Amino acid sequence: MNRTRLPRRTLLVGLGLLSIQGLLAACSRTAAVAIAPADFDPATACDLDGMLLADYPGPKAQIFFGDQTRPVWYCDTVEMFSTLLRPEQVRKVTAVYTQDMALADWGKPHGHWFDARTGLYVVGSRRRGSMGPTIAGFQHEDAAKKFADAYGGRVVRFADVQPDMVDLSGGAMHDHRM
Repeated sequence: MNRTRLPRRTLLVGLGLLSIQGLLAACSRTAAVAIAPADFDPATACDLDGMLLADYPGPKAQIFFGDQTRPVWYCDTVEMFSTLLRPEQVRKVTAVYTQDMALADWGKPHGHWFDARTGLYVVGSRRRGSMGPTIAGFQHEDAAKKFADAYGGRVVRFADVQPDMVDLSGGAMHDHRM
């Protein structure tokens, strides 16, 4: 019998490459797993100010940082943008969700979450959220334009929201229910 023998070094290199390939495949599968948005219940509080999300009108938001499995909740998109636009924000953002206000009930918004980074936003409308003046999010441009026509404001993309558009002065400190 004539057997072809692989040199030991070749065999070890081959096994090593297979191991590395397996690790890379596992990493790419892990990276491809999307983090789904959560939904809040009546007791869910804003992580910044303790306000109960269910008690206030307007769009809500959630951010997953790093490898967190629980979102950081925001009772208003203004808080979300304030957090994301801070120069000292260094935590890795894994996912950001807000509500599509073309679908959610403004007075008691639940569900209708979408990836906030893909959205369009109406800045400067007459509608108020938990922090006073708010930034309403939409998945589709036509819905954002319709909202702006009805309530004022201008439509901008996520990347175009600037720190000077984010005003937190109308919120919790002016809430007499707290």
